[in-house]
Amino acid sequence: QVQLVESGGGLVQAGGSLRLSCAASGRTFSTYAVGWFRQVPGKEREFVVGITRSGSSTYYADSVKGRFTISRDNAKNTVYLQMNSLRPEDTAVYYCAARRGVVTVSTREYEYWGQGTQVTVSS
Repeated sequence: QVQLVESGGGLVQAGGSLRLSCAASGRTFSTYAVGWFRQVPGKEREFVVGITRSGSSTYYADSVKGRFTISRDNAKNTVYLQMNSLRPEDTAVYYCAARRGVVTVSTREYEYWGQGTQVTVSS
């Protein structure tokens, strides 16, 4: 069992930055791939970025490439999402999720989810 807790969301002006954290419980966190997803009201949850168990590989949605960076510290059981050059269209609730195996973009394939953290980017 893994519990995930996101933090770091907030209100920021366009062009600004935020760093989200996803803290995990459990001693086996390094065996899970982690993805960040986001959702706005009325739309499906969408994949943003993912990182492999070791952190050696990362995957980004086209909409965030070059602006967002994911990293992880398995010793601290934490995954980070650095978001730079934020845009109003990045406004959403951001969720981290974990699954055994490889990174996927499908929400259905993730076993564990955090409660989400709101990111609001003003124009």
